[in-house]
Amino acid sequence: MDLRKLKTLIDLVSESGISELEITEGEGRVRIVKAAVPQAAPIPATMPAPIAGAPAVVAVGATAAAAAPSPTLAEEPPKAPTGHVVKSPMVGTFYRSAQPGSESFVSVGSKVRQGDTLCIIEAMKLMNEIEADCDGTVKAALVENGSPVEFGQPLFVIEP
Repeated sequence: MDLRKLKTLIDLVSESGISELEITEGEGRVRIVKAAVPQAAPIPATMPAPIAGAPAVVAVGATAAAAAPSPTLAEEPPKAPTGHVVKSPMVGTFYRSAQPGSESFVSVGSKVRQGDTLCIIEAMKLMNEIEADCDGTVKAALVENGSPVEFGQPLFVIEP
């Protein structure tokens, strides 16, 4: 494909509302993707700033390495509460109470005994009660009410 055609296609993508265009001509293939620039991400000082809305041309078979800024020494990961972590046994929607507007089963600081209901996870229209598997005090509730949860996702931290 000649460069004038390629330039015309790039201009077409950048001026239109489309975000991606792929053209196959003979044995050659060209894919043009309009790069989305995250507004909150810091840009490393050693790299030039990308032009917002400018399309990127990616040849088939070519790989692009994403440059991620390295964390600085001043940034420390937040400290997670220590104790026993209760994880989700299934994928579903997390609920803190049996009905909307009613009191939560547990909150941070609640004393729980093994077998006490901590929350409900709705999966396929079935409400599954999640029970404490140890005695202790709830130190952290890690999921917001109504949020989707994945299998093995931490829900609560209980300190024995």
